[in-house]
This record gives sequence, structure tokens and C-alpha cells, in this order.
Amino acid sequence: MNQPRIYLDHAASSPLRPEARAAMEEGFRLWANPSSPHAEGRKAKAALEDARERIKRALGWEGELIFTSGASEALSIALNQAKASRRIVSAVEHDAVFRAAPDAQVYSDDVALDDDTIFAIQHVNSETGVINPVGPMLETIKPTGAKVLSDCAQSAAKLGLPNADMLVVSAHKFGGPIGIGALLVRDYNLLAPVGGHERGYRQGTENMPGALGMVAALEAGHWATSAVSRREFSEQFGSALQSFGEQTDYIFALAHPSMSAQALLIRLDAMGFAVSAGSACSSGTLKKSRVLDAFGVSDEVAARTIRVSIGWNTTSEDLERFADAWRSLT
Repeated sequence: MNQPRIYLDHAASSPLRPEARAAMEEGFRLWANPSSPHAEGRKAKAALEDARERIKRALGWEGELIFTSGASEALSIALNQAKASRRIVSAVEHDAVFRAAPDAQVYSDDVALDDDTIFAIQHVNSETGVINPVGPMLETIKPTGAKVLSDCAQSAAKLGLPNADMLVVSAHKFGGPIGIGALLVRDYNLLAPVGGHERGYRQGTENMPGALGMVAALEAGHWATSAVSRREFSEQFGSALQSFGEQTDYIFALAHPSMSAQALLIRLDAMGFAVSAGSACSSGTLKKSRVLDAFGVSDEVAARTIRVSIGWNTTSEDLERFADAWRSLT
């Protein structure tokens, strides 16, 4: 009898939690445009504002929150509406950062920061699971006056968030719905308003059912695996695990000793495992990962590297089955 397939691509998108689905259904039942002045609109507005405050509380955020359609839009608002003329980004940022700010300068030791700079630093790398030391970096950056934007799409609801000026979160990375995210802003004064909704900082009708699903997923929080079982899982791979610093226990870059990434994806898919070869927006290409290149991975090793990412509904049995399958690959 065929065994059920195992989904290990949570860094791309995590399945919707049942709590989020139930909350969205309630949102659809009371749906109206939250900006409308009638009773139905006011009721929708109250639900949206309740979700806003609960999300801030769940994330430990004391500043402002702008709902967006996801991380990409949040990054675009932060990078293009920030009251700063210089955009500096780290070399390992997600492609969405480079699309939002194509003229941004990549940071190096000889780049000077000042109070006219917005500096983007990813919290957890989406391809390797490396945790960037954003906290200590903030202490170094603060005296320069530069404002720091941290992409927390892969860390929100999983790790404590850095105390940056702006943070980006995406609901579908932690079991919320696709199509809703947020830009957390220390102070609205960091951004230039554009009119429209969300206090004038974002255009488009707010996705109230999505916001309800987002907060429900955050508040659910539980995982099917423990931190201990996830760590023990990663320790089984030895030198195959490509680690470049402090590592999460839910995103792993694995390099096979001989098989190409494309061959690995095909073999593992046929064996019942959904994994990827880097971020979802680029894993279908044959180009070397820009992120792995920035981490100093050789072309030869990068060509044999896949990403395994686990999430809230991954079980210990799922991890055991994958470890056995990996050992069988020759």
C-alpha cells in the first residue's frame, strides 16, 4: 500500500492551519469593506482592528502594523516609501528585495551608513536556514542613524524578532492564509504616505478574513515536532548539511555527494517527498543560487544542494522517513 506523501517545503508555503481556516470562515460571514461607514463596514473594521492588535501582541511588537498582501508588498512599501534616499541590502537577501529595489547597493565593509540610509538585513535565510545576527548588528548600526529593515518572513512565529525599525512578515509561512502579510513599522513617520487605506500607507481594500486567519495561525503556535527532534534530525546528515553560522531547526540546505539537485528533486518526488532547490521563485531555474554564491558555496556543491524545510504539521515519522530516503539515494 502506498504511503502518504510528505511535504517538506514549508519555507515556500506552509499548509493552512485549521484554526486559520475557521477564523477566515467567520471573516467571510461578516464580510464588508472595512472602510465603509455603514454598520456592516464598521463591524468589519472592528474585526480588522482587533486582528491588528492581536498580531502585534503575538509578535511582541509595540509599534505600528500595516497589513499587506504578503512579504513582497511589505518589502516594496518599506524600500520605496522609506524617507531615505539610499538603499543598502545584504548579499543574501531574498529576490523580492532586489525586485523591490533594483538599484540598491549591496553591503560590503567599505560601504558607509548614514541617517539617509535604509538597510535591509534578512533575519533567517530562506535557502539555508542561517540566522543572521540582526540584534548585535543593530547595536553597531544605531550610531550611524541608518534605519534597519529586517525580512522576518522565515522567522515570524518561530523565533523572537529583532528590534529593527521595520519588520516584514508573511502569514502563509507559518500556517496562515496566502495573500496576507504585514509591515511592522516602529513609527509611521519613517514612511511617506501614498493615500488610500491602512492610514494612507497602502492602497487596496484590506483583506479582513485573511487578517483573521493570520492572527489565528499565530495564536495557535503548536508544532507536531519538538525542538529536540528537529535538532536530532539535522544531526543525521553530517557533512551534507550546508551550515554557515547559527542555524534554525526548520530549514536545511543539504548537498548530496554525487547527485545533482534536479535529479534529487525528481527522485525524492517519486519517493513521495516535496522538497525544493532554493526559494520557490527561483527553484525552477538551472542557474546557481545567488544566495549560495554569496555564502561562498562552490558551483559544484551548489549544483548538488537542495532545501528541506519543515513546519507546524511535520511529524517525527515524516522526518524519519525522509532521513531513510536520503540514505538510500545513490
